[in-house]
Amino acid sequence: MATAAPARNRSTEPKRADLLKLAEVLEELDVPKSTFFRWKALGAAPRTIKYPNGSLRIRRRDLDAWLSAREETA
Repeated sequence: MATAAPARNRSTEPKRADLLKLAEVLEELDVPKSTFFRWKALGAAPRTIKYPNGSLRIRRRDLDAWLSAREETA
């Protein structure tokens, strides 16, 4: 009798919409790729996830937190 593979806990896995492609982030921030990579080199960009193929993803919650940290007070 074959055993079934254990069910994944979907609540702990990031949803596809929670991981933004770099192009989506650049569009939302309205900055060119060169600016984003300059921020990244300076340690001033939102946290990124680097896939084995070299592409980057940014968690929605990390981008939102990064933006909130840059809000100016009135």
